[in-house]
Parts: sequence; structure tokens; C-alpha cells
Amino acid sequence: MKGGYLLLSGLLSLAQVVTSAPTVNLAQPLAVRDEPTKVVSSVPSTTFSDKTIFSPPTDAGWTDPRVLYARMIQLESGALLATWENYSPEPPLVYYPIYQSLDGGLNWAEIGRVTDDVNGWGNRYQPFLYQLPQAIGDFPAGTILCAGNSLPSDLKHTKIDVYASRDQGFTWEFVSSVASGGEGRPVNGLTPVWEPFILTYKNQLILYYADQRDPAYGQKLSHQVTTNLLEWSDPVNDVVTVGNYEGRPGMPVIAKLPNCNYIFTYEQCGTDGCRIHYRLGPDPLDFINAPDYSIRSDKGTRPSSSPYVVWSSLGGGNGTIILSAATTDKIYVNKNLGAADSWIEFNTPQPRAYTRALMVYRDDPNLLGIIGAGWLPPSAVNYVSNAAIDLTALGV
Repeated sequence: MKGGYLLLSGLLSLAQVVTSAPTVNLAQPLAVRDEPTKVVSSVPSTTFSDKTIFSPPTDAGWTDPRVLYARMIQLESGALLATWENYSPEPPLVYYPIYQSLDGGLNWAEIGRVTDDVNGWGNRYQPFLYQLPQAIGDFPAGTILCAGNSLPSDLKHTKIDVYASRDQGFTWEFVSSVASGGEGRPVNGLTPVWEPFILTYKNQLILYYADQRDPAYGQKLSHQVTTNLLEWSDPVNDVVTVGNYEGRPGMPVIAKLPNCNYIFTYEQCGTDGCRIHYRLGPDPLDFINAPDYSIRSDKGTRPSSSPYVVWSSLGGGNGTIILSAATTDKIYVNKNLGAADSWIEFNTPQPRAYTRALMVYRDDPNLLGIIGAGWLPPSAVNYVSNAAIDLTALGV
């Protein structure tokens, strides 16, 4: 679920912030496009942590929490793209910035912006980046998608829209709207939609999200499917809390495993303290019938809030499942295809962050990318930073 900061952002009078963190001058022009984009290296020349990508300028009217909810992907070219929630002064309407790194995440430049072209509200919450591994409709393999939640400044509506870039993230076009909901606050009885995540399966694109529109549940997890990115199926349930309206499963993230199963992670708020749960199954369209587990590490930890999961080929045939949770800087590792008794926790040098995201480098399964953008309000010092971490050096 979105968490307390949505409620706070709607109720508090948001003030200007002052910070000594490094800043980026928003008056600078976007990076000039180089045809084709020249990737210096798909992996960084050294490991690193907490390297600032962007910090809002001081005394410039940015509202609490300044930045949040960062996402990062590596393209087939080896370039990295990153985006996040920007709490910049309005007008103009808020947007998702697109930053690019050509050296494995050491240096970044803003190359594009995903602006709200259809609602007049702003692209405000929960961006997600995805590169098509195959053609979907008229959109060729390699097209980059940005799904996100458009809301007006009064948060009275929520709408998950999809935008596409055919030029590696420099320019963006509106494609379609997937789901529309009501007031954007994490309160049972309201009807918002939240937190999109995208997966391709059997020539279809699946978009998962948290859904408060069903009066039978405080919140549930749903998905919709498309074969052309223009028309979407009706919603299908993925996770519901049976017998307790207060249950709020949220923030779905999925990874494919080498045994053809998928791991579907989410937070279980309302009934289990936002502890991280997961499901395992061969069909990403049928998680509703997949067995459900709760993570407990070798040290007895039950991680909570805003999970993110990836799979790496590191470690042999089963590879390694790697999971992050918001409340700690640790990662949780499973080398046994998700077996409930096989989660091991490891410290990382990258600070905790609300919905901290993970990425395995394409050319080095031992190298884990992490990106975060700080914590929930009040958060007057949030900034976007990333890390490239040697998993073997951690002991994984």
C-alpha cells in the first residue's frame, strides 16, 4: 500500500525544505541525445554505495518528501535508466524524470520527462520502468514503458496510465489507461488504485496493481492483461484477505525463477503488520490459487513493508532470489527456489528506503544494483541514490 505518507501529503501544509545534500540545477537543459546512445560500460568500474543521483535544490519550494519511490532498469544496450516520484513545485505539473547512466550507475544525466499528457493532473506517484522483451501490438521489442499513477494535487482521483518511449527514454508518448480509481489515500472504504508492476507472459503484457475498488476488501491485488497495449482485460484477483476486510495486501513485485515458477511478493498490511508475504506458482495469471508464505530469515527476522524481489543466476542451477524490504538496509536471500525455510539475511551498505528497488546487472550476476529515494514524510532530506554491490563480498 502507499503507506502513511499519502495521508500526510494530503493533510499537511507542505513547506519548503533546506538541505546540504548535493543538488542538481533543474534549469540545466536535458542531456542532448547521442545517436546511438554510446554505453561506456554495462557494469561500473568499481562497486559503490549511496551515490547521489539527484537531490532537490534548496529553498526552491519542493514539498515533503521531495523525492520518493525510485526505480531503475538496465536496457539491452547496457544503459541504465532511473526514475522516481518528484515533489517539485507546481505549476508546472509534477512528472517522472528519466535519468540515464552509460557507465553502470556511476554518473547520471537527465534525458527525458514523462509528463501527464491526458489528465491535467500530473504524473505523481509510483512510476515503474520496463523494456519490452518482445513486440506487443505495434510496439517493437526494445520499447521502454513507464507505468505510473496520475493524481491531481488534491488526490481526489487515481489513474494508472502507460507511456512508451521508442528512443531509449528521451521522448515519451501516452499509450493507454489501465485502471481508474477514487481518492488517493490509504484508507479502507476509499477506492484508489496503486503501485503498478509489469511482466510479459505468453505474448501478453500483465500489469499488476493494488486495488481498493472492491467493496468486499479493504485492499486486494489485481492484474489486467493486454495483447496490444491499447485494450485491457477486466481485472482479475491475485491476492485477497479472506474473512477480514481490514487486510491490505499491497505493492506487488514478481520475478521468474529457473524452474519456471514465478515468485510474487507483497506486503500484508492491516492483518500482519505489513510483513512480507510471497506466492510461488508456474502461472503468473493465477496467483490467486498459488500457495502463500511469509518470510522468516535465518535470524528470525520477519521483514516488512514495500518488498522488491529479483532473481540472479549467481550460485548454480537454482540461482539466487534476492529481496529487499523498506524497514532495513538488509537483503534477504534464498538459494532454494523460494523454500520457506531457506531465507538468509545479509547487511548491505546501501541505506534503507521506502520501496527500495533492486536490479541484477545483465553482464554480471554477482553485481546487485540498488536504488532508493529516502523515507516517508516528514522527510526534509530525501535524495535519490544508488549502489552497485558485490554479492559474493557480502557472503551471499
